[in-house]
Amino acid sequence: VRLVESGGGLVQPGGSLRLSCAASGFTFSNYAMSWFCQAPGKERELVATISSAGRSTNYAASVKGRFTISRDNAKNTVYLQMNSLKPEDTAVYYCNTHLWGNNYWGQGTQVTVSS
Repeated sequence: VRLVESGGGLVQPGGSLRLSCAASGFTFSNYAMSWFCQAPGKERELVATISSAGRSTNYAASVKGRFTISRDNAKNTVYLQMNSLKPEDTAVYYCNTHLWGNNYWGQGTQVTVSS
């Protein structure tokens, strides 16, 4: 299983970023995918989850209405569109899936929201 995130960077408050996670090594379309974030000194926390076919999504209260998770099963890729970014969104963002009884993580991509 391999998960590779991209798309992070430095953005001003109110700006937008789109994160991507390219997956390989498993049948992507069979599994739910999630995005987590971890800020300095804090525990990793769930941001959003999308079902295997993309019909169902769930979001943390802190990002609801601002972030959108989506997936393209033909490209084995999951996305996180982040709008109206706030300084408190600053964190490393990780792609995640749970299969065969294990959690799998990407290497993470840094998102910094600062003026």
